[in-house]
Amino acid sequence: MQVRPQGLYYVPADAYIDPHDAVGRAIITHGHADHARDGHGEVFATPETLEIMRTRYYLKDETQETGLAYGTRHDLGNGVTLWFASAGHILGSAQAVLEYNGTRIVAAGDYKRHPDPTCTPFEVVPCDVFITEATFALPVFQHPPLEAEVEKLLRSLRALPHRTHIVGVYALGKCQRLMKTLRLAGYEEPFYMHGALKRLTELYEGYGQDFGAWELVSEIPRADKHVFQGKIVLCPPAQINDRWSRRFADPLPTVASGWMQIRARARQKRAEMALVVSDHADWGDLIRTCEETGADNIWITHGRVEALQYALEQRGMKAKALNLIGRDESVE
Repeated sequence: MQVRPQGLYYVPADAYIDPHDAVGRAIITHGHADHARDGHGEVFATPETLEIMRTRYYLKDETQETGLAYGTRHDLGNGVTLWFASAGHILGSAQAVLEYNGTRIVAAGDYKRHPDPTCTPFEVVPCDVFITEATFALPVFQHPPLEAEVEKLLRSLRALPHRTHIVGVYALGKCQRLMKTLRLAGYEEPFYMHGALKRLTELYEGYGQDFGAWELVSEIPRADKHVFQGKIVLCPPAQINDRWSRRFADPLPTVASGWMQIRARARQKRAEMALVVSDHADWGDLIRTCEETGADNIWITHGRVEALQYALEQRGMKAKALNLIGRDESVE
């Protein structure tokens, strides 16, 4: 395994894992824009990730695609076998499992251990080398159950029925997870949605997810502001204090992100209410996962790499910081 300008390169297979530049052969762990890019000649991913890449125009007609369901083994040539295990991050997210000469390397991509009704749970894969992220690798990050954060939002709706609760969520994964969890908690009103969230929500519905009734904000006449009172409006985080939000009477700006555990981040986003909703492993789950894989070596790609490296070494594990560029923490 080598770190090259394009990203993490697996020499025996002549393939890159989540490269941030166009390459001839790419193994893609999931569909977020800092992991899935366009221009690759050949792409290996789960069928769901390939569909997300098509929806985001990351695949061209000339791109050679190989979709592998979880657990399906594929011969990459030169004695290398590739298969995917679930990462629990978003729909179709996967850990890339590479086997060669009796050695197994697992590149986890982004992952989480908390339950998520919109994607397959994380699978621990025993391995020799485990390649992990470290987005939330500080002891302060202990993510609460999503159900508790959803109940916070529902309490606010009950207490402030005259206000429009505008919730900033990322279009892929965060939006759909929050919608589904709200439904499971008993929220029955229609969701109102920014147009940027439409295509990926429809994609999730195509894979069997039922979010109940939802409408685009753009389809409601501007004169009908009262429709949104006491309701949930979902939009990209950048829109909660943008001109777009001015159409709502007395809006309550809310941001759903793992970073909302840090008060300065909430103030920076001008969020009146902060929901701690993360699609990544927190501090405890990062360490637990590294231990459970039984890996002799832990390689850390991005995030708080030094903090995680130190903590793992204190526990007697061999850890190395790769410091990959091109990983965007704002995707959280």
